[in-house]
This record gives sequence, structure tokens and C-alpha cells, in this order.
Amino acid sequence: MPKVLIAGGAGFIGTNLTEYLLNKGWEVFSIDNFSTGKPENIKRFMHDPNFHFEEMDICKDVPHHKFDYIINLASPASPKKYLSLPVETMMVNSVGVMNLLNLADEYKARFLLASTSEVYGDPTLHPQPETYWGNVNPVGPRSVYDEGKRFAEAITMAYHRYNGTDVRIARIFNTYGPYMDVEDGRIIPNFAYQALTGKPITIYGDGSQTRSFCYVSDMVEGLYLLLIKDNLDGEVINLGNPDERSVKEVADLICDILNVEKNYKYLPLPQDDPKRRKPDITKAKTLLGWYPKVKFEDGLRRTLKWYSEIIKNSYAR
Repeated sequence: MPKVLIAGGAGFIGTNLTEYLLNKGWEVFSIDNFSTGKPENIKRFMHDPNFHFEEMDICKDVPHHKFDYIINLASPASPKKYLSLPVETMMVNSVGVMNLLNLADEYKARFLLASTSEVYGDPTLHPQPETYWGNVNPVGPRSVYDEGKRFAEAITMAYHRYNGTDVRIARIFNTYGPYMDVEDGRIIPNFAYQALTGKPITIYGDGSQTRSFCYVSDMVEGLYLLLIKDNLDGEVINLGNPDERSVKEVADLICDILNVEKNYKYLPLPQDDPKRRKPDITKAKTLLGWYPKVKFEDGLRRTLKWYSEIIKNSYAR
């Protein structure tokens, strides 16, 4: 039975990945300091004998056990979260990553870093392939996350080159689905909460900026394949859905699905907010045999159904 450590296991992707691996019969050791992850996300696993959880900050300590695989998902990921935790975000993507890499090095575990499309910044190349170096403002407000993840990639590759550690890097593009925090602050949870509670939907800029949204089940499958496939040491692979949508289009679609009024409030675009975002997934298709299967409209309906229940029970005013 494979043993895997998931750092950030009580977060959105960590929760969905935990469920996926438990269903495959893996033994999952999950750690989280609950800075953004939620205890209620992992309640459903607590009676599974193959699931183990410990509240832990990877900047201070990591479990000293032998694992076959280590997956690092531990970091705030939305602008709302990482701008409220700027130093913590930089520390978890530096000291925290180093601590996990030391663990992987000690026990010869395979290490998967969850990086982000934010390493491309506000891209001047479209779509973005892994060979693109990005257009990042190193001193802007978003740099605590963008440069934090770029450093995380750099130290991960240093362990690979100098220590021979088996590492893989996933550059994750916008992902959505159940267990994404209603108060996350990103487009889909924000629009869903506002539409479901009768509030104006806040659109930054004119809504023409684009994102490419990947349903979480597709993302989890991509991460799993990148983790288990051999002969991918040191590979950096984009994981995301190249189905590019404008922010305004997403707002319109959510209102249509929920059958609510299109009541929009336009606000200034935040500094360094990317104008376009779309992954080139050629490497994922070639090396992993992976591509997204869930259509955006179908995934959005599933997600809005989940948010409807959560908001009805906890958030409606």
C-alpha cells in the first residue's frame, strides 16, 4: 500500500486529492495548520483506517516518517488569502518547501510541488507553455505569492540537480469545484456567493480579462498521474483547462444557471492582475496522457449545487 504525505491536506485541492487516493487504497497522512484549510473538509475521512491527520505548520516541523510520496499543497492560493498572510505565504513557500524536500531526500520519497500559473505573472505570451519565463512584478503586492512559488520551484529543482531528489512540478491553473471555500475570494466562489445571496456581483475591470477553469476532479487526476509516472524526474508540467472564458462570461453563465438577475458592480482592476490566462497543455497530453474531461458548464452546475447547500446552511443572511 503506497504511503503519501499531503501537506495542505485540509485545503480545497488537498481534500479532493485525499478522497481520490483513499478510494485507490492508499494510506494518506495529511497535515495542515488551518491557516486557509478547514477542519470540516476532512471530517468525512476520520473513520477511515487509512487516513491520518495532524495539525502542523511545515515551516516549524514535518512528520519524521518514511513516505513513498510527498505532495506539497501547503500555501494560501487566492489573492484575498495571501495578501492577508504575506509573510506566512513567503515562508511556507521557502522554509516549508525546504523542510519537505529534506524529508523527501532523507527517505528517498518522490516529491510533487504544487506550483501555479501565477509564476507566469501577467503573461505577454499566450497561451503559456512551460518554457515561458513569465512577466512578474517582483516588488508588487502579488509578489508574495508569485515570487514565493517561483522560489519554491527553484529550490525544488536545486534538490533535484544537486541531491538527486525525484521531483515533479505542477503549474496549476484556475481550479474550481466542491470544497473550495465560499470566502476564498476568487471568481467562482465570489460570484456564487453573491448570486446566491442576492448581492451585486463584483466584477473587477470591465470583465474582459480571461481565465481558464479546470474542474477539480480533472485536476486531481492530473496530479495523480504526474505523481505516479516514472521517468518524469525534474519535469515541470502545466495542469489546467485551455477552455478560456472572460470574467463577464463566467458571471453571465452563473446568473443564467441560477436564474437570477444580472446585477453587476464594476470595480477597479487590482494591480498586476493578469489580463489573459490559458495553459498550453501539450506536455500534459504527451507525457501524462492527460486532458480535462469535464465541460465548464457541467462542472459549474455541480459546483453551484454544492455552494447552494453550503450557503443555505451556513451563509445566507
